Amino acid sequence: QFFCGYHGWKFDLDGRNTHVPHKEDWQNKLDSACTGLSSVKVDTWGGWIWINLNPDCEPLQDYLHPVTTMLDPFELQNMRFRWRKWGIFDCNWKVALEAFNETYHVQTTHPEFNQFGAFRGWAKAHGKHSNIGYERPKGMDENQSAKLRVGTNDDPRLSTAKMQAYTWEKANTNTTQTLVNAAMRLQDELPAGTPADQVLKHWIESARKDDARRGVIWPTVDPAHVAKSGTAWQVFPNFQIGHSVNNALCYSARPYGYDPDKCIFEAAVFELFPPGEEPDTAWEYCPPTEAAWCYVLAQDFSNMAAVQQGMKSLGFKGPKPNPYMERSTANLHRNLAEYMGTGAPCPIAEHDQ
Repeated sequence: QFFCGYHGWKFDLDGRNTHVPHKEDWQNKLDSACTGLSSVKVDTWGGWIWINLNPDCEPLQDYLHPVTTMLDPFELQNMRFRWRKWGIFDCNWKVALEAFNETYHVQTTHPEFNQFGAFRGWAKAHGKHSNIGYERPKGMDENQSAKLRVGTNDDPRLSTAKMQAYTWEKANTNTTQTLVNAAMRLQDELPAGTPADQVLKHWIESARKDDARRGVIWPTVDPAHVAKSGTAWQVFPNFQIGHSVNNALCYSARPYGYDPDKCIFEAAVFELFPPGEEPDTAWEYCPPTEAAWCYVLAQDFSNMAAVQQGMKSLGFKGPKPNPYMERSTANLHRNLAEYMGTGAPCPIAEHDQ
């Protein structure tokens, strides 16, 4: 039940009032219409509860399309938190989202990943929503367009192992201990000179079998669908789902009261666990520091505060998103402008070219 600690009114889980102390004082004027809790639209998808305060809103499945179609095969609802953190950051909530909704920044903000191969990304707009991913190297399986990638520099067996170890230690996202362990065995299980596409196939199949032996069953998703789905979907206005077959990384950001220079930022890592072995987690408040989060995310955080300050400069003429790799950012701007009625993206002025 719901209980009001102020006057002691009680409500059942459907919002109906079940008790009003001294109800007779209202002289029979109280009825269910005026004492029940207000209704909101509620639906579920992907393991999340979606709430809309607009009683006339469109159905959730209609609003989320095509996100649901693309992500349903990954069975996100079966994943559970590995960790979840939140903090108050010195930037607007839109700036926080833009730090993660494109891949254009990876080569510069995260230069350590360049040693593992080329990370040229793409972004596509889908109405209110968008998705991002990486171009697959020539001759590689379509899975290489998605999150579970092998290192393609030098010996892909060693490069993949090194990249997985670095990701686990410095990012603590986008991989699992099973994937790391399987990557560490590649040098022993495959001969030198094994092509990168075969390294990828062996690594994924090996990790899948390892997890199955401990009761963790990955969904089977067609490689072409994996490639089309990319690495992450941006759900308008303020949620991002970074997906794969066995783990996920999600971000959200929202206003911090009425302060346009701050926001509440959240990040959570999800994973498939054996039944009954899910870790007991809770939302942990963390300042935007490397010590509180991790090295890789701290690299992103350093950009966010700087961008917020830069937007206030008299010399700032507006952002110029990469039309190929940051189409997701431009799509966010376009949709926000449509809702707000102002600030729509416009072509680059001649004097800016």
